[in-house]
Amino acid sequence: MSDFSTPEYKFSPKGIVLGAQMLFVAFGALVLVPLLTGLNPNVALFTAGVGTLLFQLITRGKVPVFLASSFAFIAPIIYGTQTWGLPGTLCGLAAAGVLYILLSLVVRWGGAKILTRVLPPVVTGPVIMVIGLILAPVAVNLALGKTGDGAKALYPQDIALIVSLASLAITILVSLLGRGWLKLIPILIGIGCGYVISLAFGIVDFGGLAKAPWLAWPKFVLPQWNLEAIIYIVPIAIAPAIEHVGDVLAIGGITGKDYVKDPGIKNTMLGDGLATSLASFLGGPPNTTYSEVTGAVALTKAFNPAIMTWAAIAAVALAFVGKLGAFLLTIPAPVMGGIMVLLFGAIMVVGINILVRAGQDLMHPRNLAIVALIVIFGTGGMALPIGQFKLAGIGLAGVLGVFLNLVLPGRKDAELVVPVESEEEAISERVLMD
Repeated sequence: MSDFSTPEYKFSPKGIVLGAQMLFVAFGALVLVPLLTGLNPNVALFTAGVGTLLFQLITRGKVPVFLASSFAFIAPIIYGTQTWGLPGTLCGLAAAGVLYILLSLVVRWGGAKILTRVLPPVVTGPVIMVIGLILAPVAVNLALGKTGDGAKALYPQDIALIVSLASLAITILVSLLGRGWLKLIPILIGIGCGYVISLAFGIVDFGGLAKAPWLAWPKFVLPQWNLEAIIYIVPIAIAPAIEHVGDVLAIGGITGKDYVKDPGIKNTMLGDGLATSLASFLGGPPNTTYSEVTGAVALTKAFNPAIMTWAAIAAVALAFVGKLGAFLLTIPAPVMGGIMVLLFGAIMVVGINILVRAGQDLMHPRNLAIVALIVIFGTGGMALPIGQFKLAGIGLAGVLGVFLNLVLPGRKDAELVVPVESEEEAISERVLMD
């Protein structure tokens, strides 16, 4: 029987409050992706809420997770909007969701272990490292008060450094010293403190906020067919796809239920894929399961998936508050830059940690070749022509990693096991990757 039949699914104050708390935990990371990539934060809120509801429908309301903006796609969104425009980029992002759907069919046919045979840690680890490394210049430029490409100065550098480094320091301190709920929202607190400092320096522009209506329909954008964007973006979904398995195992370890069997990886990945494609069809960022919310589930012992229904409904409701989106757009670039320095570095560390926990000898010639080529091709600017298009960056890294793993001799199939030493480690390992 679905967990939706429990009393907390009813219109109870407890369920509503817990759902609002879950959204509060996810809020900082949820809106950070659209703010960094130029997408509309109100649309991101709407697609996170609707995507979570769709995920619950596909998984029959059995898994207490919240889906929202994925950090893994920040680099391709930034590159794509500069190269093909937003509609063309959304086509590639929607196709990434289709890849998840295809992988769910593969799992349905061959079992969950087939994913780690094709996508072992020696592939996914370095691909995730590339995601963090390739974004490093964007973070530094914003922290210095420039545009993401460094072409134009937006703020005085001395003021920008004070704001960005203060935001960075506060985020780190909260993540290290925070207790309870504070430890789950370091990004949100860092942005808030950085915003206050920006107000003191007078670098916050409220012009757009004054003109924005209180209630407004989210500014949805439809995708346009773009094959080049598909070729570039789809391979990037390789790493988040295998990380999805780790997320499902982590929440299962916290609740004491085996979600790999029921509702099954085939259904959780299908739900994630459909949510991602739906978000992209409306102009939002791809979705992923949020470890911050998983941490909140562990902290509150609120294991009922119905609570995520209230979080999703709250996200959809906030999407129609025009003033909220306009307010978020007033956050100065140096604040975001300070957070990004830590965030993108953390993404790289997640990739390293995947390799470390796999326990494989990276100096073995096979592993050395795979990891070295993925990182250097991905970050060094290598591009391979495919007809009129080219495969480069993170996409090239993902395709190359899968290819090398399948063709190089000496492959040992990885087991579908994600070591979990403690609940705290399980919920914190990917809190900055989502």
